[in-house]
Amino acid sequence: MKIVADKSIPFIEGVFEPYADIIYKEGPAISREDLTDAEALIIRTRTKCDASLLDGTSVKIIATATSGTENIDVRYCQSHGIYFKNASGCNAGGVSNYVFSAIFGAAAKKSISLADRTLGIIGMGSVGQRVEAMGRALGFKIMRHDPRKAEIEWYTQFSTLDELLSQADIITLHIPINDTTRGMCNAAFFEKMKPGAFFINTAQGDLVVENDLIDAIPRLGPVIIDAWSHEPSVNTRLINLAAIATPHIAGYSLQGKQIGSSMAVRAVARFMSISELYDFFPSTDNMEYQAVKLDILDKSQGQIAAIMQYNYPIFTDDFMFRVNPTKFEELRSNYSYRREFYL
Repeated sequence: MKIVADKSIPFIEGVFEPYADIIYKEGPAISREDLTDAEALIIRTRTKCDASLLDGTSVKIIATATSGTENIDVRYCQSHGIYFKNASGCNAGGVSNYVFSAIFGAAAKKSISLADRTLGIIGMGSVGQRVEAMGRALGFKIMRHDPRKAEIEWYTQFSTLDELLSQADIITLHIPINDTTRGMCNAAFFEKMKPGAFFINTAQGDLVVENDLIDAIPRLGPVIIDAWSHEPSVNTRLINLAAIATPHIAGYSLQGKQIGSSMAVRAVARFMSISELYDFFPSTDNMEYQAVKLDILDKSQGQIAAIMQYNYPIFTDDFMFRVNPTKFEELRSNYSYRREFYL
């Protein structure tokens, strides 16, 4: 058995060596030649899995240690009998931490009160649900938009997109990229938002028409961008106008990476019948990285902001990106995973 894996995936080196031949390469550098006799491919989002990579190879399973599948040609895989598995929800805790660190941090920086505010969540998958739970715990009113979920969960409250845009004080995106959602955040979208509303994108850059967002910024509140069109190239005008700008690291928590790597390893192990790895989970003995419970009971907005910034100093990530916008991939690859917090 042969496996090809992205060398940037944490916790994976040494795991498969007793059971299979494995080679490690930078994700974007993985080639068809590497896969000629490989049965399994373990990747992140930077490896484009389509006919140009997979034709003529022996790949039977693709496991990604990330939640997104936008880099995988699903139709090609299905038509060629290639099984694929993503790490759905692995980044939910990290993204939720990012969203609220950003909200409270930007509000503190701009002297904006968060009292009696409505949080509008677009997309109610694993990440959206975690954002909702933390938002409720922090006292936000919640509006939810997810047409597919609304059909299934008809007994719960969902809003139309127009309702959410016109009423929410903070809008945060947690949806995948597809033919329906690509470019959905355009001039018309921003026109419908409340003046002064926050806009947060930690999902996919191509959800947003960036020039339309730039035009809308004068009438909006803080704009917080972690996902960019044309990554690793970024729109420096948008960086300069954003309240917080980071290089797509919202989900980069230690716990998220542990979960993502374990899900990828388990998927390949079960496909290849490596029973010793069916329950694989990487551990760390460093107590500094254990998830921590935040005590926010009876705390003021300023105190909550300070507690969150202590546990995740988001403006450090913002600063490092602003001074090194051309080092997008380097910043991501060398990122020091942070611990998650919960309420």
